[in-house]
Amino acid sequence: MAHFGVVAPAFYSHYNAMAALSAELAARGHRITFLHQQDAGAYLKDPRLGFHAVGRDTHPAGTLAASIERAANPGGPLGLRRVIQDMARTTSMLCRELPPAIEALGIDALLCDQMEAAGGLVAESMGLPFASVANALPVNREPGIPLPVMPFDYEDSERARHMVEGSTRVYDWLMAPHAEAIAAQARRLGLRPRSAMHECLSPLVQVSQTTSSFDFPRKELPPHFHHVGPLRFSQGTPPPGDGRRMPDVAPDRPFVFASLGTLQGGRFGLFKRIVQACRKQGVQLLVAHCGGLDERQAQALRAAGADWVVAFAPQAEVLARADVVISHAGSNTVMDAIAASTPILALPIAFDQPGAAARIRHAGIGLSASPRFASPAQMARLLRRLLDEPGFAQRMAPLAADLARAGGTPRAASLIEDALGLRHRPVHAHAHAGLPADTQPSVASLG
Repeated sequence: MAHFGVVAPAFYSHYNAMAALSAELAARGHRITFLHQQDAGAYLKDPRLGFHAVGRDTHPAGTLAASIERAANPGGPLGLRRVIQDMARTTSMLCRELPPAIEALGIDALLCDQMEAAGGLVAESMGLPFASVANALPVNREPGIPLPVMPFDYEDSERARHMVEGSTRVYDWLMAPHAEAIAAQARRLGLRPRSAMHECLSPLVQVSQTTSSFDFPRKELPPHFHHVGPLRFSQGTPPPGDGRRMPDVAPDRPFVFASLGTLQGGRFGLFKRIVQACRKQGVQLLVAHCGGLDERQAQALRAAGADWVVAFAPQAEVLARADVVISHAGSNTVMDAIAASTPILALPIAFDQPGAAARIRHAGIGLSASPRFASPAQMARLLRRLLDEPGFAQRMAPLAADLARAGGTPRAASLIEDALGLRHRPVHAHAHAGLPADTQPSVASLG
């Protein structure tokens, strides 16, 4: 069996998905070690998953919370610049510190989140086989396909292609600090020139939490790219959260679930507008703030009309009962809503959420509004449409069927084992780390 190293951004949702995949591989006999700054180890609750801290000088204990707060609330252009600089510093740190750690730990292969370029850079420089995992919308670029961070819809026209090209140039300009870090580390590691995350993906296997029917029409994904659907715990159960209990929902009124995810769960003002919108429509509302609100704020939402306000809820069970979900359009909630055929009111805030909202509209499975500018009255009107028009739920059916066939965590693990040649005997690729690229073992020689 192999020893996998895991490299992912130090965000809870990314770690949770990678932990689910890692737990599946651990159940098959593989050894797993996550590598990142010390604070990230707190995300891991499964005793089968190891953690090795790096970056103690540049990313010491106690510093992760500030970078997460900046990412959750970047504010204006200056704040966004700081978030991008945080990404650049982390990528540079990991590129410097991962190689000796990997060598010392005897790691054979890497699982690399697409959103952290350091994984692919280091794996390639060391001659390690690696898998790329898209826990958010895939960063794979393709002419005519808007980037995940872009809010506009897909359109097969010359005008739309120009819009995609222009928005991509703007994005690359904004991401210049991160691009410079990737380029500098590629040079330092002796790799061919590159400057973007999509240029650091695995040539062996790439898996995505999405499904093809949810994404825009793709024509140029590599043959080793696989849509597997949500990465969920299939061996054992995920760590329990506070208040994960299905509420006693009355059968005679519509039921709405509202969640803004772990990173955005502290947006009290937005939650209050959601509560006011739901009160206008007379629906039952469950708010899950993922620990982002204090009890005083939770009580204020109850006083404003929310029926239940909890830190965490059993999301799959709740969505199976809900008539509509109001969400930030995070990948986990969107995929769970599709699985339950629950229409979505998307309020995209940051990262790939605008792109997810655009795909929700494209698929006809929900509506979207601005989280900053939408009034309670506007949200109420959109909510009414989602409750009254059966087409939204009906259009969910083929997407839900596609998701059910996607294979999830077990299929992702099998694809990775097969592509990296790890099914039948252990790999010791780290023993070849000092060889030039053209003398590295091929994937066929690893199985």
